Amino acid sequence: MKRFTLFMSSLLIAATMNAQTPTAAPQADITKILDIKDANHDFGKIAYGKPVEFDVEIKNISKDSVKIESVKVGCGCTTPRYEAGKSFGPGETIKVTLGFNGFAEGHFEKSADLFFNNGLTKKVTFHGEGYKVPETPAPANGVVEKMKKGSK
Repeated sequence: MKRFTLFMSSLLIAATMNAQTPTAAPQADITKILDIKDANHDFGKIAYGKPVEFDVEIKNISKDSVKIESVKVGCGCTTPRYEAGKSFGPGETIKVTLGFNGFAEGHFEKSADLFFNNGLTKKVTFHGEGYKVPETPAPANGVVEKMKKGSK
């Protein structure tokens, strides 16, 4: 009987402690705080190995200042440029430049996560199609070569 009482007491304590764990506060709707332009950029077709970049414009549409804390990219082929810790007030716009080294053949899709104060985050994506440029711009034309020889 002592074991049963001890077991029930332990179960009651565990249930009480589990009920005491705090729940995460709901995250604010970022679309009511920031207007982010070009969050899904299409590069179209790019030459293999040709670096490209684009700007993500972020406008503060709230009544409070917002601070960009960091930008985390999905891989080493993507390079972000931004002013870390920069605070921008209501109505102000900042830019985050995302560069891609272009070393992709065929369809590619990459992403970067933008982190702001107060736990706000936004995933930005870009995609396109990389193609290899032929080593010779056009195939050799034997007829032209014969004409060149005959004109001498």
